[in-house]
Order: sequence, then C-alpha cells, then structure tokens
Amino acid sequence: MADGGVTGAGWVVTGRDGQLGRALAALLPHAVLVDRPEFELSDPGGVRRQLVARAPSVIVHAGAWTAVDAAEADPEAARAVNVAGTSAVARAAAETGALLVYLSTDYVFDGASARPYREDDPPHPLSVYGASKLGGEEAAAQAPRHLVVRTSWVFGEGKNFIGAILAASAARPGQALTVVDDQRGRPTYAVDLAGGMVALVQAGATGLLHLQGGGEPGTWADVAAVALEAAGRPAPVLRTSTEAYNAGRPGPIAPRPANGVLDCARAAALGVELRDWRQAVAAYVRVCA
Repeated sequence: MADGGVTGAGWVVTGRDGQLGRALAALLPHAVLVDRPEFELSDPGGVRRQLVARAPSVIVHAGAWTAVDAAEADPEAARAVNVAGTSAVARAAAETGALLVYLSTDYVFDGASARPYREDDPPHPLSVYGASKLGGEEAAAQAPRHLVVRTSWVFGEGKNFIGAILAASAARPGQALTVVDDQRGRPTYAVDLAGGMVALVQAGATGLLHLQGGGEPGTWADVAAVALEAAGRPAPVLRTSTEAYNAGRPGPIAPRPANGVLDCARAAALGVELRDWRQAVAAYVRVCA
C-alpha cells in the first residue's frame, strides 16, 4: 500500500527494532525511531521526557512486551511495559497535541465467537499478555487524539512463525512439521500493516479500528503449508490440536484465542484494506529467499 507521499517528518515511532518498526522505518525515511536501550518503556518518566522533547505531530506506539508465554511468568513486568509505558506515551501525546497511534492485538478477545470480531464486541482476554494490551488500549485512549489499531499474527523482518517454519524445513528437508490446526486467524504482513496504518492516519481515522491481512481465514497449519509451497519446499504438515501440541512442553504456556479473525469493515469503509494474506506470505517468502 502506498504512503501517499508521507515521509514521516514530525513522526516518532516506538519499537524501532520490532517487525512493524522496521517496516515503518522503510516507509517513513524522515521519522524518528526509538527503542531500547535508550528508550525504556518501563521508565515512564524517561519515556515522557524524550517524547515531549521531540514535539512530534504523530506518535506510532509499536513498542511493547510481546513475549506472550513469558508474560504469564512475569505479569508485573508485562504490565509495566504495555500499560504504564503506554500511559506515559499517552501523557506525552496529550502534552504535545500529537496523534497517538497504538498497536493492539486480537488477544484482547477470548476467541469464543463464531464470527469475526467487531470493534464494539466486548473484550475478554485469556492471557496476561492480552490483558496488558487491553490495559494499553485504555491508557492510549487517555490521549485526546488517538487511534487504536488491532491486528493479528504479524510477520515481517525479524523473528516470526513463518521464519521458524522455513528454518525448520531447511534443517530437516522433506520431514513432516507438526503445526496447530485449531486456531484460526489471518496473518498480517508488517509491510502491509505499516502502509495501512499510515493510510488510516492520512484518512483522519481516530478511535478503534481493526486491520489485518485480507482473504479467507486460515489456521497456523494453513499458514505453514502456504509458506512451504511458496518456498518450494514440499514437506508434509501434520495438523494437530493446541492441547496436543502443548502437551509436555515446559510452562508457563499462555492460552491463545481459537478465533482471531477480525472484522475490518470500518477500515475498509475508509478505503484501507490489506492484501490477501496468502499473497503476502508468498511475497515475504520471496524476500527471505
């Protein structure tokens, strides 16, 4: 998705070293990107001071605690980053008059719905991570000008599920890979997400919006199969349940929503839709090859 000429002048992006941060860096050459160690979200005073000093017009808050399972073992640390850290970012946005764009997740839902989740569906996170991101949404909403974007199953430059599948297939050519087949969603390419978020800002969007890859939903096993086919590495995908996959794994293991499909109609009404996730996975695999 084109950025419409936005260069990122006046923008600050947190989470520089994450998948979305890297995609935004490529899209917004004039944006200021920050991350650890000089920008610690667990230091609210430092976060506020650094952001206010830059007098941004837009803050894209992509930095977060994203270690889903580790959050179960250290919930206070996860909340310090995802809730208190976001609260500091929101205070800085309020002081400077900046638009705060906060990245959230389908993990704010429990996944029990039989249909795609809409923005006005009540959240009910299953995990510490999901609860901390919901707390982050509430903190972000304290900024007078804010946009909360929920997405899911992000992949891009950096560590991600598709990269792990390709690495496993390279290490054991032709051998079967066991992958969970009872969690449904739509993967989202960080490159597409970055373009979509910029487009939403350009469209003047505020409030809460869902934005994820397009196309028919699939399971993690489907994603693995698409990635392996795109990479030209024929290998059987053994489909299994989450319960069977996690049996015997060391804990803690955070519960995941079985349904992570988001209704993106509101974003589409603003002219922002992401490409089919199957096409995006193939494009990503070509970049990785």
